[in-house]
Amino acid sequence: MAMDEYECDEKVHVAVGKSLKKGTTLIQWCFTHFRKAQICLLHVYQPSTMIPTLLGKLPASQASPEVVSAYRIEEREETKRLLEKYLSLCSAAKVKVSSVVGEADQVQKGIVDLVTVHNIRKLVIGAITPENCMKIKRNSSKANFAAKNAPPFCEIWFVYKGKHIWTREASETPCFVPSHAQPETTTAESLSCRSFQYGTNELIHSECLQSNSARATRSTVPNVIIEAESTFSSKSSSCSSHCSPQHSELEEETIDSQLIEVNAATDKALVELLKCRALELKAIEAISKVNLFESAHAHEAKLRKEVEDAVSATIKEQRMLLEEKEEIASELERTTRSISLLGNCAHEINSKCDEAAKELSLIQASFSSLQNEKQEIRRQKMEALHWLERWKSCGHVGADHCDGIIGFAEEFPELAEFPLSDLQNATCNFSESFKAMEGGYGSIYKGEMLGRTVAIRKLHSHNMQGSTEFQQEVRVLGRLQHPNLVTLLGVCPEAWSFVYEYYPNGTLQDYLFRKGSLLPLTWSIRARWISEIARALCFLHSSRPETIIHGGLTLETVLLDTGLGCKLCEFGFSRLVKEESLSLPSFHLSTEPKGSFSYTDPELQRTGVLTPKSDVYSFGLIILQILTGRTPVGLAGEVRRAVSCGKLSSILDSSAGEWNCTASTRLAELGLQCCQLNSRDRPELTPSLVRELKQLYVSEEPPVPSFFLCPIFQEIMHDPQVAADGFTYERKAISEWLDNGHETSPMTNLKLSYLHLTPNHALRLAIQGWLCKS
Repeated sequence: MAMDEYECDEKVHVAVGKSLKKGTTLIQWCFTHFRKAQICLLHVYQPSTMIPTLLGKLPASQASPEVVSAYRIEEREETKRLLEKYLSLCSAAKVKVSSVVGEADQVQKGIVDLVTVHNIRKLVIGAITPENCMKIKRNSSKANFAAKNAPPFCEIWFVYKGKHIWTREASETPCFVPSHAQPETTTAESLSCRSFQYGTNELIHSECLQSNSARATRSTVPNVIIEAESTFSSKSSSCSSHCSPQHSELEEETIDSQLIEVNAATDKALVELLKCRALELKAIEAISKVNLFESAHAHEAKLRKEVEDAVSATIKEQRMLLEEKEEIASELERTTRSISLLGNCAHEINSKCDEAAKELSLIQASFSSLQNEKQEIRRQKMEALHWLERWKSCGHVGADHCDGIIGFAEEFPELAEFPLSDLQNATCNFSESFKAMEGGYGSIYKGEMLGRTVAIRKLHSHNMQGSTEFQQEVRVLGRLQHPNLVTLLGVCPEAWSFVYEYYPNGTLQDYLFRKGSLLPLTWSIRARWISEIARALCFLHSSRPETIIHGGLTLETVLLDTGLGCKLCEFGFSRLVKEESLSLPSFHLSTEPKGSFSYTDPELQRTGVLTPKSDVYSFGLIILQILTGRTPVGLAGEVRRAVSCGKLSSILDSSAGEWNCTASTRLAELGLQCCQLNSRDRPELTPSLVRELKQLYVSEEPPVPSFFLCPIFQEIMHDPQVAADGFTYERKAISEWLDNGHETSPMTNLKLSYLHLTPNHALRLAIQGWLCKS
């Protein structure tokens, strides 16, 4: 048998508490050292004195009985769960185990009571500290209480962190301690112990049970106590060798009484020592307070000196300020005299400034009237162009009259130049709230100028090479006048800006994909859009001596006016290519095109060569989008497959109504031809092709003169009325326009000089005659 194992067939009780970790250590130690013994778990449940309530923790006496009862049940359930954990640990080790549970206000007293009631002979309990065995005796822990008050027939093993540190052996014959006896009367024989450390069995004398603090204070105990202890030792040794058993018992009682007196004297000395130490602490605290007071007094003296120095400096500074104040007062008096003289001069200057301001206002008024006259002349010429185009659509002007239109545009005067202040006032200094669109070349703002709504395109300075390039763009825009191109009203070189006519219907992209449009986008309207875009591109590509290539044609670069007519924009930033350069294979584009990547010519991406066929490719994708109402990505291949299978109608936009079979087939074929990957296979936009596209949406209707149509409804007028802008409208259309609070012209967006209407009897008779003939 190993030195640290004990032969024990009896039941061994293990005192376990709330700490599962410490209790597990005790149980495992018992498994190791009592292999044949039956283990019994000993636990004392201590009811909590504080009861948690909604008002916080209250003493059990102050809480309601129902709350206390419920909390006690919860505590007992928690105790039951704790014991189940201990029992499961023993079951896992395959050890036969039982349990004994008691309830007491003090755990240590409950342990002693359970030992007495259950006649427990062997008990294992946890100790607090292993440094000195005497600490167990003097410590107020459960181990100390058990060592002092447990019945002498119970043998107690004290274990600390899995190590056995002390054993209180049981008496051979039970010796019950009287109820009035103190715990310190336990005899030395009952407190004899054995220690198992490092494998050696050593008997420890009762003196080793003294704590370190008792040893440290032994020097301060009176000499009488030391002499009593020595006498006790000598007498005990002599009696053990010479006295008879009866005499020995008497001697033991004498020794016990002397030991009690020694312990009482020792305790009294300890109390005196503690009092001395408390007095020393108070003295140290008083000294520290004195030191603090002295340092505070020194600091106060230092601060007082600093305050005195500051007060003297302040008095000196105040005297200097008074002197300066007197000097300033005299200077102020002289200045007041000078101001009175200057006031007279200022009055004369103000009168002259008023006269100059009146003259300046007259000049500005004259300048504004000149600008208005200039804009009015330009508007009238634009109206002349519109009427010329209408007459052309009615057959009065030949298709080859495009050159005449260009020549007419070249005779226009130079564009109006606006100062930067006008643009800033129109857009609140280019505020973000006025920004309508952000493009690759600049931002577009909506503003009010010249009594009308305008669109102001402000270029990014990094997109222009300098004033030379800007002037070149102005020159190009100034000579481009076409019904299907945006109308340029003026420029502002100072802000790198262009002022255009504002189109309220937005872009073709917005109107085509907008839900709940004001007008149904029938197939004839869509075919007219395709025809008008083709006519504008034909006009740009036919420009001489330099061909104009748009280079960025998308649905977003096509605007819609009030009559849903197409207006190409951003063509002013396209490329100017001389006619002879188009035939040179070495001509390459110096910069990337500004159009969307989906509309960009694949051949342009591959070779970098920009030609009019690049615009044709983008035009083909726009045709397919107008037909199908879908995005351009992969659209050409999808339409090509539908046409080859004879299922073109399955991909046409159903919101356009019943499509004309001939028109839809011809437009789909033209779109696919324009989307050929090789530019040589794409068609050219010629006047004959433009006429063919126009016939697609007017072939089934008798040709209606354009001036018979209402500019708003685009329908034949039955009650034509002339407004203040000189245009004729259907009464219902112009009345709704005016009733909605508009005071501007639907065609020019200029403010109307009056709001009453005049019947156009001559036009009504002409319309009636034309209808009778039709």
